[in-house]
Amino acid sequence: MLLSRLLKHAIKVGTLTIIDADGNRHKFEGEAGASVTVRLHDRKLHRKLYFNPDLAIGEAYMDGTLTLEDGGLADLFEIMSSNMQSAGNDRLYALREKLAHWMRNWRQYNPVALSRKNVEHHYDLPDQLYDLFLDADRQYSCAYFQNETDDLSTAQAAKKRHLAAKLLLEPDQKILDIGSGWGGLAMYLAEQGGGDVTGLTLSPSQLDVARTRAKDAGLGQAVDFQLRDYREQKGKFDRIVSVGMFEHVGVTQYEKFFSTIKDLLADDGVCVLHSISRMNGPSTTSEWIRKYIFPGGYSPSLSETLAVIEKSGLWVTDVEILRLHYAETLKAWRKGFEANRPQIEELMDARFCRMWDYYLTLSEAAFRHGDHYVFQIQLARRRDAVPLTRDYIGEWEATHPLKVSRRKPRRVA
Repeated sequence: MLLSRLLKHAIKVGTLTIIDADGNRHKFEGEAGASVTVRLHDRKLHRKLYFNPDLAIGEAYMDGTLTLEDGGLADLFEIMSSNMQSAGNDRLYALREKLAHWMRNWRQYNPVALSRKNVEHHYDLPDQLYDLFLDADRQYSCAYFQNETDDLSTAQAAKKRHLAAKLLLEPDQKILDIGSGWGGLAMYLAEQGGGDVTGLTLSPSQLDVARTRAKDAGLGQAVDFQLRDYREQKGKFDRIVSVGMFEHVGVTQYEKFFSTIKDLLADDGVCVLHSISRMNGPSTTSEWIRKYIFPGGYSPSLSETLAVIEKSGLWVTDVEILRLHYAETLKAWRKGFEANRPQIEELMDARFCRMWDYYLTLSEAAFRHGDHYVFQIQLARRRDAVPLTRDYIGEWEATHPLKVSRRKPRRVA
């Protein structure tokens, strides 16, 4: 197999055994690490896995033409992550990476209409799906684990409180939540600050749920959810927050994003941007992730993000790096997904379950073994918009006890 030539030089850590479609075993062994045995059920995979491994592995797992004999997906991704750098020594692999980087602007071209379509691809799935693996508040972004013993609901509540503290939330502020999802953060900010919150989403499904939740919570007058792109928003806001949305902006729209933030932010206003990032500098999105999970998505490096912010005229007043928090979040989501897999398979189908198992496990590996992490960047128009030290964050959190929702998620009938 051509694949054998690549793996012979790539596997430096762990043990990977491949049983090809003819029943032959190929063992690739490096230093101590994870161990996994993969069986291929289609001879076409012998070439596909060499010429386009990122896409071919995911599709083969989804279709059942690649199965695991020993070990699990997490072990496979640990081996892949640990040997990514050495795989780059293969000429074809390196060339493919260069071509992907060259094409990334075209692949991330996200005008308003396409952005809506991309968001609907992922977030307008059946409503019950997300209740079966997220926390009760449907927080679909990195949680904030203050202690190793925190469960998912506690960590998501801590995330909302941490963001509110960085926003210097005060009574009667006008707040904008860009990418408001199912409304949990916007509702929290309205409850804690008593101001007016506008939430923006591009998902009709999320919009319906968020509006219903706000009405049921008695916050219909305080929180206004809209199906609107950030580029279409008007007005001035004391506080702006965006969590897990910047990954959908696209590199060609970064200047527009931050110029819009500056235009919408009051003179003494504060913005907090929470986004997935990568340690190794600007790169590209996994072809499999882009095709099946997040079309148009990209996790920016801190360097390329700050470079655009510097041109915008906004002050960077604080940066915090969350390293393993998303790995723990994804681990909890994956466990919830697996615990409810029979119901999810009934709601969707077996192939969808394999696809999302692959997505959640791959994502956890990216944060646990790869170069991914999360940043929170605080921005302001004025250098004196926030206190001189970071003490105010802990002080705000100390005076606002965690509000943890323990509502049991709905089950599929």
